[in-house]
Order: sequence, then C-alpha cells, then structure tokens
Amino acid sequence: MTGTTARRTVVSIAVSAALACSTACTGPGGSDDSGGTTGPSGPTGSTAPSASAAPSSRPPALTGASADALRAVERATGRAGSARVESTTVMGRELSLEAAGALGWDDGLTGTLTITYTGGTTAETMRRLGTTAMEARYLPDAYYARMGDEFAERVGGRHWIKYVYEDLEDLGGGAGAGFADQMRNTTPNQAVKLLLSAGDVRRVGAETTRGRRTTHWSGTVGGATEQTVDIWVDDRNLLVKKVERGRTKTGELTQTAYYSDYGVPVSVARPPTEDTADFKELLASQGS
Repeated sequence: MTGTTARRTVVSIAVSAALACSTACTGPGGSDDSGGTTGPSGPTGSTAPSASAAPSSRPPALTGASADALRAVERATGRAGSARVESTTVMGRELSLEAAGALGWDDGLTGTLTITYTGGTTAETMRRLGTTAMEARYLPDAYYARMGDEFAERVGGRHWIKYVYEDLEDLGGGAGAGFADQMRNTTPNQAVKLLLSAGDVRRVGAETTRGRRTTHWSGTVGGATEQTVDIWVDDRNLLVKKVERGRTKTGELTQTAYYSDYGVPVSVARPPTEDTADFKELLASQGS
C-alpha cells in the first residue's frame, strides 16, 4: 500500500468511525441505504448511522400515561446535563467498537471518549495501519480524533484529525448529510424523543439493570430503515441503558449504551494546533 493510498484509507475509515461513534456513543441513530461512506478514495464499505426520521414521516405524537412518563424522562435526562457513557456498537461484518468516557450537553455536545476497535473488516484495516484505538474529543463546532503514530507519520507528524461538522455535510456520497445537526442533538434525552415518535411504544416492565431497579420501555421507529429502540429508566427518570437495533448493507446494526454519574463535571480542551490535521485539508491533498 503506497503512502498516499494508506493515507486515503485511514482518513476515509476515520470518517466512517466518526459517523458510527456519533450515534453509538451519544444517542439515537438509524441506518441508511447509501451503500457506504464515500470519500476521494472511494467507498469504505461502511453504512454509517444516519439521522432519525424526518418529522413528516413519523406517526402522530404519543399521548396518554406512557407519553407523560416518557416526557418526564426526557426532561430529567436533559436537565442532568452530563453523564458517563459506556457503549458498544456492532455494524454487521464491517465494524465493532467500544467507547467509554464522559459527555455533556448543556451547551452543545462536549466531552471525551476512548474508542477501541474490536472487530470487523474496518478494524482489521485500522490495525494494519497502526491504529487500534483512538481518543475522541467533542466540541460544539467540531469533532477531534487522535490517530496512532503511524498515521501521524503520513500527515506531517500530526496525530489529531479535526472534523468541522459543516465540512462533513459536504462529504461525497451523502455520508455526512445531517451530521452537524445529529452531533449537536445526539444526547441521552434524544433517545427518549425518538421513542416518543414510535407508534407501538410500550412499557415492558420492571427489571434490574446493573444492580439498579429500572423500568424498561420499547418501541419501533421509522427512519431510512425501521429500527427498534429500548430504554431502561431508574426511579429518578434517568436513562440507565439504551439499545437500538436496525439493519445496514453489511448486516445488523446494534448499539448499546450505559449511562451513569449524571451531572459529572465535563471539560474538554482543543488539541494543539501544531498536532492537528484538518479533515478538509487532508481531503484536498489526497488528489495530489
């Protein structure tokens, strides 16, 4: 693999991982039928989660006791402002990953996660290029991903890739469509909003989740493709667990997240400019 080809591959895969992690780690997602993330080097084969269904495609708003209960959860989770997150994502045969860290949503999405690639063809490619895990930093205007030393050698010694959300909107093949809004809005309370749009939402019952007494809710929501959403809520109306299931071209998409320590302080710093490569500039340089 030549230096230019390897760099194209890593940049494209890093975009796929960013799109996947945005929903896997923070909130509601879906799946699309676009056939993959397409950059200057061509499709990576991933089908990343997309934004949830447009309002016009959703069923009438849920009413009654179930709606009241879920809206109380939405309000309580939103007011909490931050939480620790542990999540796993499996995207068919293409990618599986784990993420852990803390996120805040008082003033846009902020926080830091450690993301580990655990399986799939994308993970194998990343391993061959010297990256098995990365640190992700979320700020209101951009997402930063820290790649490995081998990647840094290919981009002038810089370890971080900066993805300005608006730049991702212009990603080839439509893979980044709606990404900015999705990143700004994907917080735990958004999973509850998504469930409120389900036509068949139901209270499954009381269960114990990580040692805590919780109420399990479930529903099916529309989007680019149909998906199921399940949440487990404690007696303070805070999400303890969320599971989403859907389909991609590479197989089943399953995302599971656990939330704890609501209200935890979250601070995140921008990586050093001299150690950061701008995603848009990297794409422009790939043709040279």
